[in-house]
Amino acid sequence: MSAVDLPALAGLMAELRDPAHGCPWDRRQTLASLAKFAVEEAYEVQDAASRGAWAELRSELGDLLFQVVFFSQIAHESGHFQLTDVASGLHEKLVRRHPHVWPDGTRASFGQPTHLTEAQVNAAWESRKADERAARGEGGLLDDVPLALAAAQRAQKIQARAARVGFDWPSLDGVRDKISEELAELDAATSPDERADELGDLMFTLVNYARKSGLDAEQVLAGANRKFEARFAHMESQGPLEGLDTDALEARWSRAKSAT
Repeated sequence: MSAVDLPALAGLMAELRDPAHGCPWDRRQTLASLAKFAVEEAYEVQDAASRGAWAELRSELGDLLFQVVFFSQIAHESGHFQLTDVASGLHEKLVRRHPHVWPDGTRASFGQPTHLTEAQVNAAWESRKADERAARGEGGLLDDVPLALAAAQRAQKIQARAARVGFDWPSLDGVRDKISEELAELDAATSPDERADELGDLMFTLVNYARKSGLDAEQVLAGANRKFEARFAHMESQGPLEGLDTDALEARWSRAKSAT
């Protein structure tokens, strides 16, 4: 197969959206209806990447790129921007945010030494992002944390943002103490609303524990899900689970833990 460029993809998408000859499903999509698909495709990319499934990753990246092409076509039809504008904006942003790679802000300056440490690079990156938020009228540090992120991902991003200005525990011990405190408050809660509130605080603190430990809470939980699924499947492979008492189920679980 020959290489396909962005204009060719944009042309393909325009034909899918053609009022007279396009696909009925593609024609009736809107920004709102597409949003959930973009999130789903991003998660599928994350899943394939986390498993190192290269063939799946290639396919899932294509599906995610399709969402970019689709959104861009709808924007083009509304007179806002098109796919090439998205690519140009990305190109410009990458060069602007990496002066340690392109010192004078142009590709021609690639290869000139800058001698910045990774910490200095990260600090400069955050400073430029803050300037961009201010230019968009987003003054608050948390203003642009996407609402559509999974709860654990969003919690970790919020905590990392707060930590930039020093609102953070100095050590992991402080977070561990906070977990004990939140657990005690959960135990003391009496109403469903109180329990929900305290459980939320506990889960938020557990995410902080992951962050302070250098772990990604979303990936940690995803790994726990996969482990449980594998062990539960092993339990099922030993015969029906219905009707087994607690001791029998626990014995199956113990064998599954040893086997997986």
